[in-house]
Amino acid sequence: MTVSTQGLHIRTGSRIVSELVELLSSMRFAISLLTVICIASVIGTVVKQHEPFINYVNQFGPFWADVFASANLYSVYSAWWFLLILAFLVVSTSLCIARNTPKIFADFKAYKENIREQSLKAFPHRAEGALAETPEIAANRIGQTLLGSGWKVKLQSRPTPAGTGWMVAAKVGAANKIGYLAAHSAIVLVCVGGLVDGDLMVRAQTWFNGKTPFMGGGLIADVPAQHRLSPSNPTFRGNLLVTEGTTAGTAILTQPQGVLLQDLPFSVELKKFIVEYYDTGMPKLFASDIVIHDHETGERKEARVEVNHPASHRGINIYQSSFDDGGSRVKLQAVPLNGPTRPFEIEGTIGSSTSLSNGDDKLTLEYTGLRVINVENFAASNAAEAVDVRKVDLRSSIESRLGSGHKTVTERTLRNVGPSVSYKLRDAAGQAVEYHNYMLPVEIDGSRVYLLGLRDTPAETFRYLRIPVDDKDGMDGFVRLRAALGDAQLREEAVRRYAASAVEDGRPELAEALAASASRALGLFAGAESINVPGVQPVAANGAGAQPVRGGLQAVSAFLENNVPDAERERASDVLVRILNGTLFELMQISRERAGLPPLERNETTQHFMAQAVISLSDTFFYPAPMTFQLKDFTHVQASVFQVARAPGQSIVYLGCLLLILGVFAMLYVRERRLWVWLSPEGDAASQARMALSSNRKTLEADREFELLKTQLLKVHP
Repeated sequence: MTVSTQGLHIRTGSRIVSELVELLSSMRFAISLLTVICIASVIGTVVKQHEPFINYVNQFGPFWADVFASANLYSVYSAWWFLLILAFLVVSTSLCIARNTPKIFADFKAYKENIREQSLKAFPHRAEGALAETPEIAANRIGQTLLGSGWKVKLQSRPTPAGTGWMVAAKVGAANKIGYLAAHSAIVLVCVGGLVDGDLMVRAQTWFNGKTPFMGGGLIADVPAQHRLSPSNPTFRGNLLVTEGTTAGTAILTQPQGVLLQDLPFSVELKKFIVEYYDTGMPKLFASDIVIHDHETGERKEARVEVNHPASHRGINIYQSSFDDGGSRVKLQAVPLNGPTRPFEIEGTIGSSTSLSNGDDKLTLEYTGLRVINVENFAASNAAEAVDVRKVDLRSSIESRLGSGHKTVTERTLRNVGPSVSYKLRDAAGQAVEYHNYMLPVEIDGSRVYLLGLRDTPAETFRYLRIPVDDKDGMDGFVRLRAALGDAQLREEAVRRYAASAVEDGRPELAEALAASASRALGLFAGAESINVPGVQPVAANGAGAQPVRGGLQAVSAFLENNVPDAERERASDVLVRILNGTLFELMQISRERAGLPPLERNETTQHFMAQAVISLSDTFFYPAPMTFQLKDFTHVQASVFQVARAPGQSIVYLGCLLLILGVFAMLYVRERRLWVWLSPEGDAASQARMALSSNRKTLEADREFELLKTQLLKVHP
C-alpha cells in the first residue's frame, strides 16, 4: 500500500465543503503547517520572549518594534495565530489518519494472491526455476519454509490448461504501516498536549469568564477577583516568589497587557534557600527546603525542591526556577566624584527607594539588587601577543582541537570577586541610569582597582570606571586627589611646588614659564576651562554643533590640536604630559598633608598608582552622577522563585513522544516485503516456478535476502 498525499474525497452536495475537507486532510497541507510551525519556532528561539517592550524598541527601533508586537512575535508560543495553526494541524493530521487507517487495516489482511503470472515479470527482483515435484507439494514446502522464517503465507490453487497451479503469497514487515499510524498519532497527541498545557485555557477565561489582566501595583491581597483565576483552573504555568521565612500561595501569570493572579490550593513556606559552590566559585546546587500547607485539609508537607527535581502536590508541580533577593538590607556610603558632595551613609532595602537632594536637583535612589557571590573569568588574553615559532608544540596544538568534546582552547580562570550592589539614580524627569558597584577591589592587569559600572538602558552592557586603590587598599586616596583637583587654591599650590622642585635656584624666569605651563595644563585637566573640539563648530543657538570638551585628557588633547602645529605636536604632548603628571603628584602629596598622612615615597608602587589615577581622573568627567555609592555592609535575605504548573497535557505529550519513537523506528528500520511464487504443472511430477519479491525500499539487504530466498525456495544457485 502506498500512502496518498491527496485529501479525503467525500460525497456532498456542496463543492466548497468537499474541496475544504480534501485540502485539510491532504498530507501536503499538513506538511505546510509543520513548516510554518518550524519557522515560528525559529523566531521564538532567536527573538527573546516576554521581555520588556523597551528592550525591543532599543533592539529593533520604534517602527519595527510596533510591527513585531502587532504580530505577537514577542510571545510566539501563546500567539493566537500559533495556537490556530496547531489546531489546524491537529485537524489535518487526524483527517489524514482517518483517511488512511481503513486502507492500512485492509492491507494487513490482503496477501494479493490474485496477482497474474505475467505481472511477476515486471518486478525488479524475479527468478524462475524448474522443480522436481508437483505444484501442490512444492507450494506446501515453500509455505512451510517461509512460515519458519517469520513470513505470513497464503496458498491459492488455480486451474490452468496444463492442470492445477498454485500461488504462494507471503508478506512480512507489516509493522511498517503501524509506524505511519503511530508517527501521525504522535503529532496529534503532542499538539493536543501543547494546546491543553498552553495559554489557551487562560485565554478562554479572559474571553468568556470576564477575567482581565491586572496592570496596577500594590499588595497581592488587594487585587480584585476579576484579575484572579480559581484554584480549580485546569491548566496554568506561573511563577511564585517566596522569601525565606515567609509563605506565599498566589502565582503570577505574565500576560502581554499585565498579569493574572493564580490562587493555589496550598501555600508554600520557604524555610531555607541553599546554594552550594565549587572551588572555583561556580554554583553547583540550587535547592529550597519548603513546607506545603494544604488549604483544604490543613496538611503540612515538607519537601526539598532542586533543579530537575520538583515537588508535587494536588497535581501541581513545583519547580526550582531561579532565585532573587528577598529584601536584603544594605548600607551604602556616598563617595563624591564630580562635585562638592560630602560623604554620607544611607541605608535601604532592596526593592525600595530613597529621595536625595543635590542642591536644586532632586534624585531618587532605587535599590535594585544585591549579589553576594560574583564569579568572573579573569583569564589573560594572549591574542595580541606575538607567537614564537621556537615554542610552538604542533602535537599539543593539534590535540587541543581533537578528542573529547569537553576540550577547549580558551583558558578560563574563574574567581569569586565578592559582593556587589546595583542601584538606579532617577532624576526629576524620570530618566534613570543604572549602576553596578563591587564592594571589594579586584586585581586586573596587575592592578587592584574598584569597579564602578553604569549603563543607560537594560539592553546595554555595563561600562566600568576603574578606581585604583591607595596604600590602605581603599579608594580614599583617589577621592582626596579628585577633590583636590577641583580646588583652585590647591592646584596653584601644586603648580608652585612642582615649578620649585623642577627648576634649579637662580633661574626665576624659567620657573615662572614652567609654572604658567603647568597651571594651564592642570587647569585644562581639571575642567577649569572648556576647549572646542577641533574641526567641529561649537553649539549654536539652534542646537547645531558639538559641546566643548571640559576636563580630562580629552581637553588637553583638544588644546594641543588647536594650538600646536602638527610637526611639533608629538614633542609638545610628551612635555605637557610630564608636566601634568608632576603637578598631579604634588597635588596628591598636598591632599595627604591636609588629611594628616605622611607623603608618598617616590617608588614604583606610587608611580603605578599615579599612572592609573590619571586615567581614572580623566574618566570621572564622563561619570553622569556627582557621587557613587559604595557597599559598606549588608544583611542578606534570599528568596526563591518557583515555577508552579498544572499540566494535564504532560502525560498526553509523553505518550505522543513514545508513539513518535516507535513510529519513526518502525518506518526507518522495518522493511515491508511481499513475495509471490507461482507454481505451474510441468509433466507428471514436475513444476515450473516463477518468483518475485517487492520491498518498500531498495537496499542491498533486499538484494541479499532475495538471493537467499531464491536458493532456499527454488533451489537455484547464483
